[in-house]
Amino acid sequence: MNDTLGAFVRANPVALPGAVTGWLAGKSFAAKDVFDVAGSITGFGQPDWLRTHAPATATASAVQRLLGAGARLAGRTICDELCYSLSGENVHYGTPLNPRAPDRIPGGSSNGSASATAGGLVDVALGTDCGGSVRVPASYCGLYGIRTTHGRVADDGVIPFAPTFDVIGWFARSAADLAGVGQALLPATGDATAPRRLLMSPALLTRAEPAVRHAVSQAMLKLTAKFGSMDVLHAEFDELDSWRTTFQTVQASEIWANHGAWITATQPQFGPGIKERLAAASTIDPETAAAARRRLMDLRTRIRGLIQPGDVLCLPTAPRIAPLRNSPTDDVEIAYRNQAMALLCIAGIAGLPQLNIPLLTGDAPPIGLSLVGSVGADEALIALAME
Repeated sequence: MNDTLGAFVRANPVALPGAVTGWLAGKSFAAKDVFDVAGSITGFGQPDWLRTHAPATATASAVQRLLGAGARLAGRTICDELCYSLSGENVHYGTPLNPRAPDRIPGGSSNGSASATAGGLVDVALGTDCGGSVRVPASYCGLYGIRTTHGRVADDGVIPFAPTFDVIGWFARSAADLAGVGQALLPATGDATAPRRLLMSPALLTRAEPAVRHAVSQAMLKLTAKFGSMDVLHAEFDELDSWRTTFQTVQASEIWANHGAWITATQPQFGPGIKERLAAASTIDPETAAAARRRLMDLRTRIRGLIQPGDVLCLPTAPRIAPLRNSPTDDVEIAYRNQAMALLCIAGIAGLPQLNIPLLTGDAPPIGLSLVGSVGADEALIALAME
């Protein structure tokens, strides 16, 4: 493959043929460098991880299912270091091109998967989403992308990050291809309730910059015409910054629980932003983590009470268009990350599915409209995106 986008890994490449028949026959896909492929080392976006781990003995179920549906694995894609960023800039392996905005970052941590899909190197691509790692690059690169209901898609053979929030997701240039992957990966345990109530909150819209707010508001008007009305939630999302802090505390404590021993023993060299977040994660004491987890469970119950079966919450996927490449670290890795996480944490805390619909604005960088559904409403969101 002629990878003109810098989307695919070179140190641990893989490629596999798909089944001869299947509804994805003739399609190609890529897999983020967190999915195991038997006989190959999974790199986790970090060269020291690649150096210190053995080849996988089995292939991740998600990869196997796409192969079984007829899709061909074209390669393994670059991700952010240990998936702990939303930028898509990897200090070791480079930054994949954002084909829809070449002067801007692709978003992370599923950066290579988004780049390869947006640039037409593959039809679809697998990613993972903990804090926004499918939703943000989908928004930045003008793609359909879904974060699935927590626990619905089998994640064996995927490197764990923060299991309370980790889910498998995927990218596609069309809603039809997004649905095709869903047919392969989503078990028949979903919520069959048809979407019937559209929700929005001014508190969520005001988190976005004016251009994003305008584009998303216009898209909401079109959806309202389909539903006939839109219900407005007012004070329900007034404490988003507190929610974000709770999410980030639980996330960081789980990341350190999973990978702290390896980091301490190996002393890998991490890039800016990631290095500081991991250092902070190492200092979270058990009492702080336990208190954050209790609050998280309370918030999960509250959010699931707001978004009932048949409800669809509309909001901006990301508060800005993609930042320019090589923007200051303090802006991209701290200020913007916190700004984005206030919106992204909602579905993560509640374990809900969230789907990005690309809003392409002429020559301007893409903007994303998100639809959040109730538990198990993944297929309903995909069907809504196809209308």
